[in-house]
Amino acid sequence: MDPSHDKDERLAEDIRLLGRILGDTIRTFEGDAAFDLVEEIRQLAVASRRLEDTESRQRLEDILNPLTPEQAVAVVRAFSYFSLLANIAEDRHHVRRHRDHQRAGAKPLPSTLRGLLAGADPGLAARLDGIRVFPVLTAHPTEVQRKSTLDAQLAVADWLARRDAAEALPEELARAEVELRRLIATLWQTRMLRAVKLGVRDEIENALAYFNYTFIDAVPRIAAEVEAFVGHAVPTPVAVGSWVGGDRDGNPFVTAEMLEAAFRRQGEIAFDHYLGEVHALGAELPLSRLLTKLTPDLESLAEASPDRAPPRKDEPYRRALTGIYARLAATAEALGLRHTHRMAVGTAQPYASPGEFAAALDVIDASLRAGGLGMLAEGRLCLLRKSVLAFGFHLATVDLRQNSDVHEQVIAELMRSAGVADDYTCLGEPEREALLLAELASPRPLRSAFAEYSEVARGELAIFDAAAAAVKRLGPDAIRQCVISKAGSVSDLLEVAVMLKEVGLATPGARPASRLQIVPLFETIADLRAAPATMERWFAIPAARALVASLGDRQEVMLGYSDSNKDGGYVTSNWELYKAETELVRVFATAAVGLRFFHGRGGTVGRGGGPSYDAILAQPPGSVQAELRLTEQGEVIASKYANREIGRRNLEALFAATARATLDARPHAGHQEFHAAMESLSAAAMAAYRDLVYGTAGFVDYFRATTPINEIAELNIGSRPASRKKSQAIEDLRAIPWVFSWAQCRVMLPGWYGFGSGVRAMVEREGSGGRELLARMWAEWPFFRAMLSNLDMLLAKSDLSVAARYRDLVPDAALAAQIYGRIRAEFDATVAALFEITGSSAFLEANPALARSIRNRFPYLDPLNHLQIELLKRHRAGDTEERVKNGIHLSINGLAAGLRNSG
Repeated sequence: MDPSHDKDERLAEDIRLLGRILGDTIRTFEGDAAFDLVEEIRQLAVASRRLEDTESRQRLEDILNPLTPEQAVAVVRAFSYFSLLANIAEDRHHVRRHRDHQRAGAKPLPSTLRGLLAGADPGLAARLDGIRVFPVLTAHPTEVQRKSTLDAQLAVADWLARRDAAEALPEELARAEVELRRLIATLWQTRMLRAVKLGVRDEIENALAYFNYTFIDAVPRIAAEVEAFVGHAVPTPVAVGSWVGGDRDGNPFVTAEMLEAAFRRQGEIAFDHYLGEVHALGAELPLSRLLTKLTPDLESLAEASPDRAPPRKDEPYRRALTGIYARLAATAEALGLRHTHRMAVGTAQPYASPGEFAAALDVIDASLRAGGLGMLAEGRLCLLRKSVLAFGFHLATVDLRQNSDVHEQVIAELMRSAGVADDYTCLGEPEREALLLAELASPRPLRSAFAEYSEVARGELAIFDAAAAAVKRLGPDAIRQCVISKAGSVSDLLEVAVMLKEVGLATPGARPASRLQIVPLFETIADLRAAPATMERWFAIPAARALVASLGDRQEVMLGYSDSNKDGGYVTSNWELYKAETELVRVFATAAVGLRFFHGRGGTVGRGGGPSYDAILAQPPGSVQAELRLTEQGEVIASKYANREIGRRNLEALFAATARATLDARPHAGHQEFHAAMESLSAAAMAAYRDLVYGTAGFVDYFRATTPINEIAELNIGSRPASRKKSQAIEDLRAIPWVFSWAQCRVMLPGWYGFGSGVRAMVEREGSGGRELLARMWAEWPFFRAMLSNLDMLLAKSDLSVAARYRDLVPDAALAAQIYGRIRAEFDATVAALFEITGSSAFLEANPALARSIRNRFPYLDPLNHLQIELLKRHRAGDTEERVKNGIHLSINGLAAGLRNSG
């Protein structure tokens, strides 16, 4: 089909097809009455939303309010599945349009590898050598999708893709529809929610699924493409990390046993891939020694193989590969891993390291090239070699993370039991630093087999022991980072250094060395403001500077988007992050230390979400220094990486943006003038935000009544508790459920509140000059433009008319009216300010595809919101029927699917 022909018609066709099949499925399994009910609700929702028909809206409410729990659950499931199927169709359409553009010879997008490399100047190749990006997968307490549901969705996407084939025959199209019907029937008969609470082992399995979906294929392909452009071997451009199994902050279920389980499962996935690829290579290389030239190293590799089968006597490549297979199988067995592939042809010695395995593959590569068969080396073998460099025996680098308060408690126990300090926690910062530095210099261990430690201390020491064992067994890339949550002082970093010394991951002495990066995580507004001084002090300590030098003179710093947002609001969080980065760049340059930022971004805008490519390019000049790490979380992982083609494009975008930001570190336009304006804007925005959230009596009651936060905490969607403490306070609530709850009631408050007040205060003070300055900032400053683009997207997904219905859940009507009125007024002020600055008259004018997608989804979200409210009323009024609670949880699932980046 001509790509110029109504570019979105094929998307509409797919959605109609999937919607028709879903309707037929409902009729088959639930009966005509249920189908008729769902269809009537659908038509009324469309009419009331798109046609703004008040009569239809009233009729819709009259139908939804009296539904029985059984009927409500059926309706919620129907609209939830429609959202899921619409997501699949949209993702398929993105792939289709991208391919249409490529076929038409369109200029590649800047966010792709082709866009980065096309027409590049000759000097680019030399400058790409050190560019590396590390997406890090995290477990997520608002990830609602089950893996079984996701697998079925991927199969639906696959059959939709088959229908697109230009040469598809009528009978093949018919078969595709039959398969789609089977899959949607399977989805309808599959439980949407987990029957039991997600455990850490489940989170490990969920995260690792994305390696088979995307990473194992995409990571080596990107590496091969970059290397082909550069013309020589380069470090892995993209490497995947994980927090799952290593992130203990607030999660008592992450133990040493779970860390070991994570590495075991990661290793099994890596070795299954390697064994399968080596076996496939053997089938592809039946080359005879009588017909091809061999290197002596290849001859030796073949002779070392236990394969003595006569048919392969003159097939040295196959013999070499059966030998490699045998050694791989022996390595997996030595590591205690299970694998699903065939038995090796004989016994062999395990590989001592991934480097030995890679060296064997290099022998095959060199021999093929020496024999004039470079084209054979560029296929499966090339990708396997890149895989080994990227994944080793560990698959993904696992970060350790814990709260500084826990580290302090462990160090206090160790020092007390060793007779070093009776009460470490009562010491001031200088005294703490002196004690810790003395311990770091001393080879004497603090830990004693004769001392009794608390359960917390035993658990922490056990996980550090497990980390040391993993590094020894799997290599240095198994664990590279130890992240300190709530880092606020140099002693927080030194405490970790001492604990690393206790398990052999740091070497003591006057110039200590470490095998792990000690990474401070600056999260709150106060932490971000203090970060430059903290790092300046860190570099001024000779022992700390020696630790940094031992890791290649590069120090990593993690920045937290979620807690800074909950602390100070969207505008101030963004601005304080930008300022902290700018000052840290200066501090690191003065200390002559390389800087690597680790951005703790969430899925939604309120947690640093939004397009990663734009976000990286909007970083302060000089802050992206060749290497960059960032978190990938929750339902965003599925939307980015469940589809292999979309997943590769997202990885390419990360690499392309990191390369562009590194190579173009010129100061942003209007630097000082824009900074002064942002300082003013941020102060007023933060004042408005904190006055509402922390300074308004009854706000906590309003939040807990008007959002489903308590019901979210009951869902089986994560191993981590929703709050850090047993408390109702917002300060103790984790940032993720805080943001997720506001998304459910369509307010999205953490992603915009305060911006309108900030702009109004600035304009009142500056007049028309203030308006002109803000417009220039939008036009010329990447940071401000990215911030407002994300704001635009979140406002488009908000709906205060829906939020008004949630207001009725608040028992105190006067309180509800007062706080909702303030939220409504700020929303209106924010929208007006956004449109005035950008010159827009509607949301997402620069992104019509997303605008259309959101507009088309709203009618299908309205019934979910309405039924969620109705079921919440019943549940909170004492209705204990299980289907009422189940309906609430299903509605949470459906709205998350429809909004896509809500957590």
